[in-house]
Amino acid sequence: MNPIVAEYLGTCILILMGTGVCANSSLKDTFAKGADWVLISFGWGLGVFIGVIVAGPSSGAHLNPAVTIGLAVAGKFAWADAPLYILAQFLGAMSGALLTWLLFADHYNRTEDAGTIKGTFCTSPAIKNTPRNILSEVVGTFILIFVVLFIAGPEFKSVGIGEAKMGLGSVGALPVALLVVSIGMSLGGLTGYAINPVRDLGPRIIHSLVPIKSKGTSDWGYAWIPVAGPVLGAVIAATIYLIVT
Repeated sequence: MNPIVAEYLGTCILILMGTGVCANSSLKDTFAKGADWVLISFGWGLGVFIGVIVAGPSSGAHLNPAVTIGLAVAGKFAWADAPLYILAQFLGAMSGALLTWLLFADHYNRTEDAGTIKGTFCTSPAIKNTPRNILSEVVGTFILIFVVLFIAGPEFKSVGIGEAKMGLGSVGALPVALLVVSIGMSLGGLTGYAINPVRDLGPRIIHSLVPIKSKGTSDWGYAWIPVAGPVLGAVIAATIYLIVT
């Protein structure tokens, strides 16, 4: 499979499964309504698992601009290939969120709370505190990238499209899925643990576009935090990795 297509499909599946578990557990009249944070954490983790299985052999399964940037900073991915990877991830994230809306459209229109509706698409802080909200996303993404780099090991060198693939797939689908579950269970309750710029931005754009009764605003004033925080966390993780190894 073409690596760019693989990134698109893998990210689409990841976001479909992730926003899907949020919709399934939150929207009115679904069979899973009222399910807890454990289900959401595992839903996102298993979404990563599936996305990595699909994209891993072809693209390395970055599925996340923070992963792409972190690997590039660490010298394990070619900067020249990063823009196409990130574009594919962004379009995949939008597609996955759109599919979730199409599947749950009846339930969205029966749900009256705007915050619940928005929460199935994108993240928000449990307590609004901008510096701490940014720190939450920085630390969560730092853990993701730092652990991925250490599990993958130093034998992976700078690679790009058409070469040996470095990414979440280099870690293995199950370990990286459990890593995401762990981050969600331990740190996710603060900001919803985007730890992935397109995971938040793509679905937030879809939320702003699709017709849903009672959906409210998309809270664009907060939207920069789950984009900037993960990028900063990835750069810090890769930089420290280079220093200590």
